[in-house]
Amino acid sequence: MDKFPVTAKGFAAMEVELKQLKTVDRPEIIKAISEARAHGDLKENAEYHAAKEKQSFIEGRIQEIEGRIAGADVIDVAKLTGDQIKFGATITLIDEDTEEKVVYQIVGEYEADLKSGKLSITAPISRALIGKKKGDSVEVTTPKGTKSYEIVDVKFR
Repeated sequence: MDKFPVTAKGFAAMEVELKQLKTVDRPEIIKAISEARAHGDLKENAEYHAAKEKQSFIEGRIQEIEGRIAGADVIDVAKLTGDQIKFGATITLIDEDTEEKVVYQIVGEYEADLKSGKLSITAPISRALIGKKKGDSVEVTTPKGTKSYEIVDVKFR
């Protein structure tokens, strides 16, 4: 199995979700299936079928997260230094056309969340930024067209 980078925070979030699924969600759904089974005829028992479907989802999610945890290469961003952009860096950019300021952290693809400023290492903008330094200008081809950014700051936290 290939290893993939993940921040320590992202790894901890996976562990929390896995624990929730195994210790809370799984026992709840087993109880719901038992209760639905007690209602009788399973062929026309919507509660039973819904509970079985939810159980299938939970078991699939558990396997998915266990696989991610097994393949994770945990990187403690706080221990990283330097002025070049790499995995884990928090970058402040200025859009050269609109002067809009944005802040992104480059993280693993499973922990990416654009709304919270976490950008996947595989995203086009991340790939364009890797290896660049504060003060550099970078041009990125996005689905919305070509954008130019100036790198204002690079931090590891």
